[in-house]
Amino acid sequence: MCWPVPPPWRADMAMTRAEDLSTGRRVGALAFLLVGYFCYAWAWNTVDILRPYIRDAAGLTLQQSGLLYTVQAAGGLVGAIMMGQVADRIGRRNALMLALAGVGSLLLLQMAVTAPLPLLASRAGLGFFMGAMYPIVVGLYAGMFAPRTRGLIAGIVMGTYNVAVASLTFIAGQVIAAGMDWRLLYWLGVVPLAALQVTVWAIPDDRRLLAWGAQPGAQTMARKLPIAEMFLPAVRRKTLLLTAMTGLNFFAYQAFTGWATTYLKDVRALPADLIGQVLGVQFIAAALGGFGWGMLSDRFGRRAAAWGFVAAAALIPVYLFVPLSPLMFVAVGFAYGMMLSASAVWGPWLSELYPPHLRSTAASIFNWGRIVSMLAPIITGALVPALGMAPVMLMGSGAFLLAAAIWLSLPETMTR
Repeated sequence: MCWPVPPPWRADMAMTRAEDLSTGRRVGALAFLLVGYFCYAWAWNTVDILRPYIRDAAGLTLQQSGLLYTVQAAGGLVGAIMMGQVADRIGRRNALMLALAGVGSLLLLQMAVTAPLPLLASRAGLGFFMGAMYPIVVGLYAGMFAPRTRGLIAGIVMGTYNVAVASLTFIAGQVIAAGMDWRLLYWLGVVPLAALQVTVWAIPDDRRLLAWGAQPGAQTMARKLPIAEMFLPAVRRKTLLLTAMTGLNFFAYQAFTGWATTYLKDVRALPADLIGQVLGVQFIAAALGGFGWGMLSDRFGRRAAAWGFVAAAALIPVYLFVPLSPLMFVAVGFAYGMMLSASAVWGPWLSELYPPHLRSTAASIFNWGRIVSMLAPIITGALVPALGMAPVMLMGSGAFLLAAAIWLSLPETMTR
């Protein structure tokens, strides 16, 4: 199909205020972004949900199959850092098109790759483009919508991610149970490639768009290496604290949630169906919690959601050391999932802490903590034989408290 070519961009074109876009135009753009985000979440989690089938098809060892996530996460970290800056330099809509092309084509490529080294390389490449999605999507919606609605939008984005993972889990089970080829799940890569064809009509050109509330004449695109601006003396301390906060979040998640299935099975001796209920309810709660924390942050400020981390830290020792009935395990898991999703508000908050022309680079800080997610299983796994599983998982509580303390010490971007 041949698509009509949009008129070329010119430097002398008039700037448009985000406030002047119709509600339908902005909501339509957000819906388009959610389609791309759904595809990103689906693609990212294939490395976990399809791991045993990938391992068998490629003849991988257990260690090699685990390495698939590591290289994907490493690619995601690099992609977030590099593509966040690219987005701030060439325009977030243009960068989104690159990301959609990369995610779609490399997800489809997974159907044909079976040898270990090409499989690892393709996963690293897929991770690179998937890591770009978060900072690009945050940068786009933060520019189009008023601060008072960004928290709710962040919750919708997180909910979309969780719905995608739930959909992948359910559909994978149905496909495999029916005896069909599990590689059919990679065909979703067609969707971002199709979306790529209409991106220029679905998303306003952010190079010519004044972010909501920005004054005429404000800088819209970064004019030098964007990440260098994040470490200028005036904001260096803030950037380092935010990096530490996101790293602590990933460490806490891996220290506690990463061992949850093993703990419930080996230490608490829960049956498999109950373990599935506990973890499934936690997953649903995380999707619901994103909406709640997003709306709360729009009303009371972004730092108010930090108390979700405090509550998560308090729930961990209850989960680990208090004798609980099966129903109480499910209830505690639900509450923990709700509290865990407080980080949904980080997208708009990070973008608001820096000048508008750094929105995507600033949002990429969320992914800087992924280096911790690669190291945390190694660290905690080494400590379990010496300390026991429950004490090691309790480290997640301390990490959440430290992250909350940093969160509360940083500037607020919303006023009541």
